Amino acid sequence: MTEPDFSAASADGFTADDLLACYASGVFPMGEARDDPRVFIVEPDQRGLIPLDRFHIPARLRRTVRGQPFDIRVDTAFNAVVDGCAQAATGREDTWINAPIRRLYAQLHARGFAHSIECWRDERLVGGLYGVTLGGAFFGESMFSRERDASKVALVHLVARLRLGGWTLLDAQFMTDHLAGFGAIETPQSIYLRLLKAALKVRPDLADLHRPLTGDQAVAAAFQLLQPTTQAS
Repeated sequence: MTEPDFSAASADGFTADDLLACYASGVFPMGEARDDPRVFIVEPDQRGLIPLDRFHIPARLRRTVRGQPFDIRVDTAFNAVVDGCAQAATGREDTWINAPIRRLYAQLHARGFAHSIECWRDERLVGGLYGVTLGGAFFGESMFSRERDASKVALVHLVARLRLGGWTLLDAQFMTDHLAGFGAIETPQSIYLRLLKAALKVRPDLADLHRPLTGDQAVAAAFQLLQPTTQAS
């Protein structure tokens, strides 16, 4: 894997290998707008993280997850999840997910590096999230909801699977009030890079991303009532 050229991430010259190198180096790509063909490399001074050992699930959401309002699937409709994240919504008329971003993440998914957690109801995709895994780090990219709490339920199921599989770092990129409700914190990039270096040495059990979980099991795993196992390389 070669070092990416952070100064010139053109749509034509930026590859899936460059994208993986970016994540390993502590930076990530974004588009300026839906119709802008360029890919920009972002390195924020402060990084949003969701500590896997301190994940918080609000009481109402715990009840929702346990009630199993959605059929949770993993990696059955990755491109559709990316499209859902790119759709305009109230307060988000434009998107950073442009055509090159779609192409790159589809390639990572085909290679087993990008994954989607999906919420289905009556065979209709109603919410979900997607992100990239590298070593023991999972880089959350985007989420969407077409029904109440769908993306939140997907996040709980993601955290449960990450904990059970031995992941050690969940990167949320930017801190938001929404993520703060789940225990997200903001940390300087310099500290994030140290955490990332350690996480990249971890070898989680990828099969746990696809592990079937009931709502009760997901809440228990995300809340640390079940013990994860971590395996270092």
